[in-house]
Amino acid sequence: MTTPFDTPDWRKMSQEERDLGLNNGVAVAGSADIVAGWERLSLEMRARYPDHLDLRYGPRERNRIDFLKAREKGPTLVFIHGGYWQTRAKETFALFAGGPMAHGINVALIGYTLAPDATLDEIVAEIHAGVDFLIERLPGLGGDASRIVVSGWSAGGHLTSMALSHPQVKAGMAISGIYDLEPIRHSYLNAKLGLDEAISRRNSPVMQAGGMKKPLSLVAGSAELPLLRKQTADLAGHRAKFGLPVTYEEIPGADHFTIMNEIASPAGRITTLIRQLVERI
Repeated sequence: MTTPFDTPDWRKMSQEERDLGLNNGVAVAGSADIVAGWERLSLEMRARYPDHLDLRYGPRERNRIDFLKAREKGPTLVFIHGGYWQTRAKETFALFAGGPMAHGINVALIGYTLAPDATLDEIVAEIHAGVDFLIERLPGLGGDASRIVVSGWSAGGHLTSMALSHPQVKAGMAISGIYDLEPIRHSYLNAKLGLDEAISRRNSPVMQAGGMKKPLSLVAGSAELPLLRKQTADLAGHRAKFGLPVTYEEIPGADHFTIMNEIASPAGRITTLIRQLVERI
């Protein structure tokens, strides 16, 4: 659980270097085409499971959940999409339900209001409200409300770590997430997020004294931007320091986008880690 040796100190980087060091779209050639492929395949997945789409859990437009049922009374993976809290939508990520569903794990894809229309505090609160909704509705939908694991990619990885504090969430699977918001606060990304130091600190898991004593699996790609690999390594080290259950690994050769192949596939490494978490709860 060591920090990647090639990671620069973001505080010593120029503004341009820091911005590029956090920009996955620029770093990964063809990323727009990859996401377009996700959208196409997700449209097909949603068409195969039309029964419980856009379930409203709150008053705002994006306060909706897609529930894809794999097995009656099965456990549920709540998946939170990424996009630096300010882009993308749950509809783009339905294809990634395929890996867990192949093993009888139901998947609930949760939408949330994007910045700047919501603050980060409000976004975190929306995720908790979505879990509250699921607890109430899962028995009627055919799921087991006592077996909920949360997962997410990129900004969704951050929201996964924040969702661990919900009393009904039993474990987390965070993919290529952000766990220290200070570099974000000092980058181009803050134009819409509007983070100040207080918001940044209370929403940064690595700045908290300890954390939730629930299993958390952390993954990043070995080909990801160094600043982002460091985020995952630092949270793993933080949790280990406080004796909190954690696993950490890098997916060899994966970048910020191709790492998602490991949850789309029933045999993918992230799918396997999710199965292991489900077996523990």
